[in-house]
Amino acid sequence: MPELPEVETIRCDLLEKILNTKIVQVDVVLDKIVKNKSSAFKKVIKNNQFTDISRRGKLLIFHLKDGNFLLTHLRMTGQLIYRHQNQLIAGGHSEKKSDLDVPNKYSHVIFTFQNGGQLFYNDLRQFGYLNIVNKKELDQVIAKFGTELIDDNFTLPQFRKILKGRKRNIKAFLLDQNMLAGIGNIYADEILFASCVKPTRTIDQLTKKEVELIFKNIKSILKLAVKHRGTTFNNYVDANGNKGGFIKLLKVYNRGDQQCLNCKTTLQKIKVAGRGTCFCPQCQK
Repeated sequence: MPELPEVETIRCDLLEKILNTKIVQVDVVLDKIVKNKSSAFKKVIKNNQFTDISRRGKLLIFHLKDGNFLLTHLRMTGQLIYRHQNQLIAGGHSEKKSDLDVPNKYSHVIFTFQNGGQLFYNDLRQFGYLNIVNKKELDQVIAKFGTELIDDNFTLPQFRKILKGRKRNIKAFLLDQNMLAGIGNIYADEILFASCVKPTRTIDQLTKKEVELIFKNIKSILKLAVKHRGTTFNNYVDANGNKGGFIKLLKVYNRGDQQCLNCKTTLQKIKVAGRGTCFCPQCQK
């Protein structure tokens, strides 16, 4: 699933390409992807423009010229692919080079711009969505999300306050979008490894130092992943299919039964909060 760094990467890429350009056509190929009525969705989007793109956690927020907002959540297998002439920009879930051949059978919504560019929303498993909302509805949606993690307003005292009195395991907490917005399975595993904390530890068992380390690593790992364009898609100027650079920096995620890069102990893979979880039994206590 695309997480905060991957969503932030595609947000920044699209900012440079699709703002203030009239949308002359919108095709809704699969109605269930759009939460609004398809006819109403197309009526609002056609001849409109995107004036800005913001984000809350994993949620992309496209600001429309008429004052509405287009919410886009990629969920498990969603992709946003922008194509203009010979340039291709892609973001979200990626498994193979053929994902970039658009339109394809997973291209469920297509935006066509006046300059000839096209933005494709693809989704293999169809868990993601697009939804047009007004300002009041946007505020209600955002209120359900936890704190924004790469914002300067996210501080250690705030993190301690959020943790206070909780007894669930720390990985389940990191994955809870109502608590902390943007962390998924990849970065939860990496943050806890860097903090030397076992994923099954409960919050009330954590020491003051461990809480400080988790906070520090939430900030540093997410920012580093953004710098390296995430773990999945990269910025495609051709169809080479190169992945985000952070994949080369992963220490534990998806490395079960391989050697720990720190101590050479065999990494274990277990289920935590219903998710496959990799950790080092020697480094993480």
